[in-house]
Amino acid sequence: MSHETISGMLSMEDTSEYTLNYHDFIKRLGYFEAVNVPKFEQFTLKKYDLIQTRKQALKTDQMKSQVLSSFVRNRLIHEVYLPLIGNNLSKQIGALGEMQRTDRMGMLLLISPPGYGKTTLMEYLAARLGLIFMKINGPSIGHSILSTDPAEAKNAAARQELQRLNLALEMGDNVMLYLDDIQHCNPEFLQKFISLADGQRKMEGVYLNEAKTYELRSKRFCLVMAGNPYNESGETFKIPDMLANRADTYNLGELSGSKQDLFELSMIENAVLSNAYLSRLVQPSFENLYHLVQSVQHQTPIENLQGNFAGHELQDIRQVVEKSMFIRNQVLKVNQLYISSAAMSDEFRHEPPF
Repeated sequence: MSHETISGMLSMEDTSEYTLNYHDFIKRLGYFEAVNVPKFEQFTLKKYDLIQTRKQALKTDQMKSQVLSSFVRNRLIHEVYLPLIGNNLSKQIGALGEMQRTDRMGMLLLISPPGYGKTTLMEYLAARLGLIFMKINGPSIGHSILSTDPAEAKNAAARQELQRLNLALEMGDNVMLYLDDIQHCNPEFLQKFISLADGQRKMEGVYLNEAKTYELRSKRFCLVMAGNPYNESGETFKIPDMLANRADTYNLGELSGSKQDLFELSMIENAVLSNAYLSRLVQPSFENLYHLVQSVQHQTPIENLQGNFAGHELQDIRQVVEKSMFIRNQVLKVNQLYISSAAMSDEFRHEPPF
């Protein structure tokens, strides 16, 4: 028999019986294997090649937040930086639920000497908030660039940075636009971001040789700039007044100075995951580190540690903490000398620049 009725099944006609024509089924199956399957495999390969080509063109790998594996959400970040930065980001991208803002505006400006973790902190926040981290390198743009048009760039590096800038504007949603080392940028170039930082949330851009006006008022988009006001070149750190007035500006150096104990502690906290002894110390609880630091600072017996540590093991860990604190103190002295030297005008110098 070439026909067979199968009950208890639902066919295309939504009935409870299905009539199977064996010869027709084998014919259609052969066509599917000979024609449809090879075409689908060709389509899949073409789609994969196209995706890879576009990924390379857009450099999507560079849009991911590269959070350091050794990153530690230390007390300085948790108690000082995050409350301030969080308030600004909620103003820019809106809070959730009933606290949702419709008047999104502003920008975040972070200034500090090198090494204070501005970029690392913002990459961490972008990862936690699920935002594309689009970092624009200020030194590559330089003082000669006055426009956001990539066609006006004089070298490949500047052109690439401007293309990334316009790509961030084109994407619009779920983006953190981060301009790093803006002390190397021309103030006239920075003026382009004034309307993006105010209530209009608009900015002129050029994408694929087409001039556009980007409206980002309702988008999950935030603007962050970072710079070093202590220029070793002696140039004055300049940012347009109209842009500075729209920014929440935080000097991480001053904030750290007001919380000097937390700033000094952060250098030890940040070393925890890079040292086997310190990693062993904080496995039971991160509070162990704070107890041990207090013990070393005040030369008192170690108390209230969680977990089991042999006497010789604890002595080794204590020596590591003591040496780490000694090195930390020398780094702090060097850092202070750098700030003092870089902030001094040449006419008042009595010794060479740092």
